Amino acid sequence: MTLSIQTLSEQLPKAELHMHLEGSLEPELMFALARRNGVDLPYDNEDELRQAYQFGGLQEFLDLYYAGMSVLLTEQDFYDLTWSYLEHCRQDNVTHTEVFFDPQAHLERNVSFDVQFNGIYRALCDGRDRLGISFRLIMSFLRHLSEASAFEALELAMPYLDRIDGVGLDSSEKGHPPEKFERIFKRCRDLGLRITAHAGEEGPPEYVWQAIDGLQIDRIDHGNRALEDAALTALIAERGLTLTVCPLSNYRLCVIDDMKKHPLLTMMDKGLHVTINSDDPAYFGGYVNDNFRAIIENLPIQPEQVYQLARNSFEGSWLDAPDKHRALGKVDEVWQRFQSGSLNA
Repeated sequence: MTLSIQTLSEQLPKAELHMHLEGSLEPELMFALARRNGVDLPYDNEDELRQAYQFGGLQEFLDLYYAGMSVLLTEQDFYDLTWSYLEHCRQDNVTHTEVFFDPQAHLERNVSFDVQFNGIYRALCDGRDRLGISFRLIMSFLRHLSEASAFEALELAMPYLDRIDGVGLDSSEKGHPPEKFERIFKRCRDLGLRITAHAGEEGPPEYVWQAIDGLQIDRIDHGNRALEDAALTALIAERGLTLTVCPLSNYRLCVIDDMKKHPLLTMMDKGLHVTINSDDPAYFGGYVNDNFRAIIENLPIQPEQVYQLARNSFEGSWLDAPDKHRALGKVDEVWQRFQSGSLNA
């Protein structure tokens, strides 16, 4: 049965709604870009770098994450980073992706907004045209920086907003509540951008409340700790807010200490609209199918729930209604073949 569920999870079309492009920077590409750009890395080789991927929490990861970005300097670097991720999408049958990028982290290194954006967007368009992977692009604000810095980044993004679909909020959660950014998110809503935010990963349930009430989010990134508040959990279920859950990330960042304790099935049992995502796959041990595999191997998940997770990913996406309908139809086709026993192993 486990093999059958795994086969189902691999063959189902899926959307990914929570993936940081900078977090898909694999060690091999990092070293290749370092050589191309003459950047010295504090590691001798890829294996030594991978050994550093033992994190005691979110901040330890972020320190390495931001250091790794030092190799991203040219438009071609951002193109290559994005294209490498899209090739993983093709392998995992991810047919739609909604990716984050962190412009402030690059602006601080004197890499201009246009260099970042043009490389990323060109690769996403090529992925759509050559690989059939649709996309939405999300500009994230870094919560450990100031509100003023967020407004500066938004001003630089203004000429590109016709190609940016939404804004997010990421980086260090502890000590940086969503309410710190209410004014910038109001401005983004007024500009017609969709809204999402990391909340309830390491931060308390109160941060999820603030994201819902203050930022007026369209969906919640992570949201694990919302389960600690029954009223909050009920509200999320009632509103049908999508949670972009990242199992391997939760484990590698010590949000959970055992994958067998992951709250995914509890979330589903409580009527929450959960999706499976990879977050920062180069650092956390895998892409979308790897996250499905981890859940299947460690939780008593049923085929119907795997099917529902795939449907949730498209239902929670920012695809237009006709595209969403077509994508869900393809999910249903695979599910029907699975039920009839005609799904190839």
